Amino acid sequence: MQATQLTAEHQIFRETLRLFIHKEILPHIDRWEKEGQIDRTIWKKMGEMGFLGLNYPAEYGGLNVDFYYSMILCEELSHCYSGGFTISALVIQYMSAPYLFKHASETLKRQYLSGVIAGELVSAVAITEPGAGSDIQHIKTTAVREGDYYLVNGSKTFITNGYYGDFLITAVKTDPSKKSKGISLLLIDRHSHGISANKINKMGWHASDTAELGFDQVKVPITHLIGEEGAGFKYLMGGLQLERLTAAIHSLSTADSALKYTLEYIDKREAFGKKLRDFQTVRHRIAQMVADLETTRAFVYHCCDLQERDEYAVQECSIAKLQTSELAIRVVNQCLQLFGGYGFTEDYKIARLYRDIRVGTIIAGTSEIMLEIIAKTTIDKITYTTRQQSNMNT
Repeated sequence: MQATQLTAEHQIFRETLRLFIHKEILPHIDRWEKEGQIDRTIWKKMGEMGFLGLNYPAEYGGLNVDFYYSMILCEELSHCYSGGFTISALVIQYMSAPYLFKHASETLKRQYLSGVIAGELVSAVAITEPGAGSDIQHIKTTAVREGDYYLVNGSKTFITNGYYGDFLITAVKTDPSKKSKGISLLLIDRHSHGISANKINKMGWHASDTAELGFDQVKVPITHLIGEEGAGFKYLMGGLQLERLTAAIHSLSTADSALKYTLEYIDKREAFGKKLRDFQTVRHRIAQMVADLETTRAFVYHCCDLQERDEYAVQECSIAKLQTSELAIRVVNQCLQLFGGYGFTEDYKIARLYRDIRVGTIIAGTSEIMLEIIAKTTIDKITYTTRQQSNMNT
């Protein structure tokens, strides 16, 4: 299935991207997975191709193209058989850099956003804490103003690009007495004095660095405040829909890659004198997976239309995130089953996909949070805007 809005130019971009992935990324994926680290030169190469600045203005080095190019990027990177690599790329362009573009000063944009788009800087977004995941308003990391600096103290966890990255878009409490209205965003240099970092040993996403971070009297210039003090929660709420949509595209496309990989396997593998593809139970299982993926894809493409129109589609993006992440787990699980014992070995990529896909129902808001948002929009008749969502959580 193809989104009806895609043009010949979009298809040329897809083919160019595929060639780049085949030449510059796929040959290195297994090594990055084994080493637990992505070679930084790949970001520079992606930056030179314009892949890290698709939706950003030319004045910062971007291409300023429509969102469907980003949709294609998410889809194709998700076929790299490495959730770790893909999520690192998505965090840079869609989960951290947008806060710079939308809310940061011109000075910060010139220095940091331009560096990200060029592939010279790796960014991360540091929100989650050991005691505060989806409940953002209860973060405990503080930033106390002292002269021309903030002194930051606290901790963050599950931060993608938090170990090898260059800077952090960090949620802090500048006024703990104001709950959500006391949250601000700071750009913090990852290598600032007082920051400690430990890599988390994860079940999947081995290529990406996911870190626990500690902040001990970290001095951050007041010029590194992103937007207005106390407006951080509102900014975060405004960015979640893009984060959830790209996560949805990633889950769906990862399931696609698993199915494609499985189709190649059952076309070669034989049992009881015939190929697996000829067993009716296998054929029907594949057919049902295709049906589920294609119907879900239609809704995800609808959400991409809403994103292109700059609509604040809370319910739709929550549905997309919920459905794709849950479906992807089922699809990859069934695909692994068709590999039999081989699926339980690291010799086949389906094992990696099985490990990587499981986190999809957790990142960017758990399935339970998505269900509650959908319940509020349907049962409680709540219509979300960034301001209304901020007020609700005060």
